[in-house]
Amino acid sequence: MRGALAVAEDWNQTLARAQDGDPAAFATFVRHHQAMVFSLALHALRSRPAAEDLAQEVFVELYRNLARLESAAHVAAWLRRVTSHRCIDELRRPRRRLEVFTAVLPDRGEMPVPPEPFLAGRLRRLVGELTPVARMVVVLRYQEELEPSEIADVLEMSINTVKSHLRRSLAALRKGLEA
Repeated sequence: MRGALAVAEDWNQTLARAQDGDPAAFATFVRHHQAMVFSLALHALRSRPAAEDLAQEVFVELYRNLARLESAAHVAAWLRRVTSHRCIDELRRPRRRLEVFTAVLPDRGEMPVPPEPFLAGRLRRLVGELTPVARMVVVLRYQEELEPSEIADVLEMSINTVKSHLRRSLAALRKGLEA
């Protein structure tokens, strides 16, 4: 257990250096969390360019808010919360530009090949049709593997609301797959 405490302390020291203006320490945090932020944005927005833009905005916001963050664990929770809320805002925004279809295709090796590509593609389409908040709840639950209580914290809503979104979303997905 001492190893985990030492790692947490190292991350907290890195945070302190970043808060003191050390660009290398901030870059360390970006490298450590960029996969989580980008993955969450990509699965929610279903567009690589939009996910890249959103991730960049989130890290700029992180830089601006470093002084308010208390620990390395707080940074991770803060990033997940800000990314989720930014995704919901982006999904609610009316589409202003058409994106090239190939821009939404994952890079080779980015996502595992599903055993049934047709079913997986259909499921992605159905998830994309959910409301922005419901889609974010589903992404956090099944892609990020968060528990309903953790999702409630990230999205700042009650656990019962999270469970309601999950129930309704799963029912809609089931119905869509049966059709």
